[in-house]
Amino acid sequence: MTTRIFIPRDSAALAVGAERVVQAVQAEIDSRRLDAVIVRNGSRGMHWLEVLVEVETPHGRIAYGPVSAKDVSGLLSAGMLDGMPHPLCQGLTEEIPFLKNQTRLTFSRCGITDPLSLDDYRSLGGLVGLERALAMTGADVVKEVTESGLRGRGGAGFPTGIKWKTVHDAAGPQKYIVCNADEGDSATFADRMIMEGDPFVLIEGMAIAGIAVGATKGYVYLRSEYPNAILIMNEAVEIARNAGVLGSSVLGSGKAFDMEIRAGAGAYVCGEETALLNSLEGKRGIVRAKPPLPALQGFLGRPTVVNNVISLASVPVIMEKGAEFYKNFGMGRSRGTIPIQIAGNVKHGGLYEVAFGLTLGEIVEGIGGGTATGRPVKAAQVGGPARRLFPGLAV
Repeated sequence: MTTRIFIPRDSAALAVGAERVVQAVQAEIDSRRLDAVIVRNGSRGMHWLEVLVEVETPHGRIAYGPVSAKDVSGLLSAGMLDGMPHPLCQGLTEEIPFLKNQTRLTFSRCGITDPLSLDDYRSLGGLVGLERALAMTGADVVKEVTESGLRGRGGAGFPTGIKWKTVHDAAGPQKYIVCNADEGDSATFADRMIMEGDPFVLIEGMAIAGIAVGATKGYVYLRSEYPNAILIMNEAVEIARNAGVLGSSVLGSGKAFDMEIRAGAGAYVCGEETALLNSLEGKRGIVRAKPPLPALQGFLGRPTVVNNVISLASVPVIMEKGAEFYKNFGMGRSRGTIPIQIAGNVKHGGLYEVAFGLTLGEIVEGIGGGTATGRPVKAAQVGGPARRLFPGLAV
C-alpha cells in the first residue's frame, strides 16, 4: 500500500524551507525506491513545528517537525514511513495538545486535505451546506445565518445575518458578494491559511451568500503580497467552475453564482470596505462617506454584501449542521468560534480555533506556552498595531 507523506504548501511552511524538504523527500523516495507519494496539504497552524511532515499510518497520521531538508535522510532511515520514533517525532498529529484542545469548525479541514482536491473536500462534509441552501428560499438561508449568531470576523463584529437581510431586501437588477481578503495587520494570517489550506470552504460560503441574497457574482479582493494564496484561489475557482459548483446552474439547481479573484496593490487602507470597493472598481482606494451603506449602494452602486474571509468560511458549517449547533459555542453576543492568531515572543505561535470565552492570560500562557525566551510576559498587543497594548497578564 502506497504511503502518503503530507508536506504543507502554506506560505508559513514555504518560508522555512518546505520546497527544499519536498525535493529532499522525493529524492529519497526515488533513490530508495519507496512506495510513497507526497501530498501537498495546508498548514495545521502549529507554526513553531513548521515544516511539519506527516505520515499516514494504520494508527493515524504521525507528525515530525520542525523538519529541514538535512533531516530527511535520517528520518527515513529511522523508519518515518512506519511512524517510528525519532527526536523530531511529535506522535499522532491529532493528539498534539495545541491541536487536540481546539474546537475546529471553520478550520476543520485545514492541514488535513489537499486544498485543491474537490474530492477531499466532499469527503469531509464539503458542499453539504450549499446543497441544503439550494433547497431553501433565500430568506430562510438568511434567517438561518441570523439565528446562528455569526458576527463579522474582520474586527467590527457586525451581525452577518442583518447585513445579508439588508441586501436580500434591497431592490436592484444586480447584487454582489465581495470577500474582504485584504489581510493587512502584522501577525495576522487566518485569512491566508483558509485560502491556501481550504479554498473550497470560502468558495462554498460565497456561493451560499449569493444564493441567500440573490447575488449572481462574487469577488475575492486579495493583497498582492499573497501570491501563493492568489494562485491557489484562482486554481480552486477554476476547479469549482468545471465541477458545476460555480456557474449558471450551481450544482444543477438552475441558480447562478460565479466569482473572480482580484488582487489589490497592497494599500493598507483598502482593508476598509468602502476603500476596497473603490479599488475593486479601478478607482483610488479611499474611504467613502456613509451613508449610503455598501449593502444598498456598494460595488458599482449595487447592493453588495462585504464580508471577511473567516465570516464567509464559517457559513458552510452553519448551513451543514444548523444554526442551533453553531450558536451553542461561545458566550453572550459572541457565538461560534474564533481563530486566535498568536505571534511574537511566544513559545507556541500559530492559529488556535476555539469558542469565545477565553481570557488573554489563558491564550498567552496556556495556549501560547508563555514567552519563547522564558522571560515573564510584560505586555500583549491585541487586535493589530492600531489596537490596544495590555500590560501584565492574569491567567
